[in-house]
Amino acid sequence: MSEINLSKRALSLEPSLTLQISAKAKELVSEGRDICNLSAGEPDFDAPKTVIDATSQAIFGGYTKYGPASGDLDLRKAIAKKLQIQNNLNLEFENVMITNGAKQAIYNLFQVLLNDGDEVLIPAPYWLSYPQMVRLAGGKPIFVNSSAEDGFKINIQDLKAKISSRTKFIIINTPNNPTGRVMSKEELLQVAELVRENKNINILSDEIYELILKKDFQHFSLATLASDLQERIFIVNGFAKGWAMTGWRVGYLVGPKHIIKASSALQSQSTSNVCSFVQRGALEALKINHEFFEEINHQYDQRRDLLYEGLKNIKGIFIHKPNGAFYAFPRLPDSSITSVEFCTRILNKYGLVLIPGKVFGDDQCFRISCANSKEKIIDGLTRLQNAINNFY
Repeated sequence: MSEINLSKRALSLEPSLTLQISAKAKELVSEGRDICNLSAGEPDFDAPKTVIDATSQAIFGGYTKYGPASGDLDLRKAIAKKLQIQNNLNLEFENVMITNGAKQAIYNLFQVLLNDGDEVLIPAPYWLSYPQMVRLAGGKPIFVNSSAEDGFKINIQDLKAKISSRTKFIIINTPNNPTGRVMSKEELLQVAELVRENKNINILSDEIYELILKKDFQHFSLATLASDLQERIFIVNGFAKGWAMTGWRVGYLVGPKHIIKASSALQSQSTSNVCSFVQRGALEALKINHEFFEEINHQYDQRRDLLYEGLKNIKGIFIHKPNGAFYAFPRLPDSSITSVEFCTRILNKYGLVLIPGKVFGDDQCFRISCANSKEKIIDGLTRLQNAINNFY
């Protein structure tokens, strides 16, 4: 029997290096190896008890049926209110739809707005799924590189030089995964001015880490800073990171009403509604007071500082200080080893799980997470130090 050919979409996808490394780590654990995993992209603590309780109550309260594809009306209204109060945006619930995590919000947006050959400018380092989702929608990712020495700051002139007649989107991600970088107001205003000059360009503003910030740092939403561009700025956010609700799979997309309507129609033909009872948990999450996030960020600050100081003291490693999210993105001592080779070797020989920078657009760096206990971070840094001494 002849083999069925894969579609062009399937063939365009790259195998996930992160999944390969994760599978290898699990294999080593099953063999009894001592493994230190600093690859985590999720908080290591549970969601708030009030959220868990509200979700549980919703199950017993009958929130187990189909719901609107665009999301629970109460939750959409609550998110719109949050954006009105915290972000000073003139929005209504029709500007918001609920998705199965922030990832689906991005996927839906590109599916309903990108045509074959449309270009999306992606500043590097970037979250690894952006290029894949652009390609799945028929678009073409265009990368704008940055350097560790410049703190991975977007070079506006380089960004401008990459604009063409086919440019449809610029992606902004702050706080950033994988670097932990927080964009300044001045930098965001420069991007906004570039969009004003190019009437056909839209912005995808990925703000999933907005609540995870170093003390005295502030998150600025581009839509707040450039209200005149609100119709061309699409906000993606969710409950996974700030509230440690990764498994809940509740995200949201914010944009003009007709785009939200089209995205909801797409979702109605793909996944339908987000799980009904977890949306009630998300509604409860929006009621949590500021003190909760102050305490969580205090813990992250301590871990982030511990990680940064440890990396800074490893000879040959270059690290720009992260101020948001829960990652650092150090650069390897030289180019004699690629990030993939380094992460493979350090896993096999020292039992340390890291993510190679290649998947984020920089093959001389690696991502390391501080969403772990201080003891595990110290253990990981010790293994990393030994590996650097051995490999270089």
